[in-house]
Amino acid sequence: MIGHLKGEVFAVRGGSVILSVQGVGYAIAITREALEGLKVGAEAALWTHLAVREDALDLYGFANEEELRFFELLLTVPGIGPKSALAVIDIASLETLRNAVASGNASYLTNVSGIGKKTAEKIVLELRDKVGAVDARASLTGDEEALQAMRALGYTQSEAREALRKVPSAIETSSDRLREALRILGSR
Repeated sequence: MIGHLKGEVFAVRGGSVILSVQGVGYAIAITREALEGLKVGAEAALWTHLAVREDALDLYGFANEEELRFFELLLTVPGIGPKSALAVIDIASLETLRNAVASGNASYLTNVSGIGKKTAEKIVLELRDKVGAVDARASLTGDEEALQAMRALGYTQSEAREALRKVPSAIETSSDRLREALRILGSR
């Protein structure tokens, strides 16, 4: 099993990176957050999960071990494969995802491509007792309200979610999270 790789970023393509480690280029599918911090020619270290299938060996990479553990937890849910698990991690911060699962908010997960209402409910049912929620109401409610406000202002769902992912978790109230997300969007 390949659990961690450290090497030079050889190429960045869409949702993946080619990481050159001792002359071998590993193709690794990674989260958008991890992808943003990578530059060609720079050194990078990623926690990895090797998905073994009948016809392929796929590597999935994460910026930290906490993301990897949540990814592996998602894989324990029947019907959730590595691509779906990676897509779930991409929609929000881990804290927000944990809070959504812990509070039983399956609708928050239905915004992932390929995750319908039944699958989202299955994720919540299977993982509710396994995830630790920091403050199951405050963060999730703040993000939902901020997301709705940004959608009302004309931002797409993906733009709004991406901006909210970048808002530090120390900012808790929905109005402050909205203000910071709008600032992030305005600075692009």
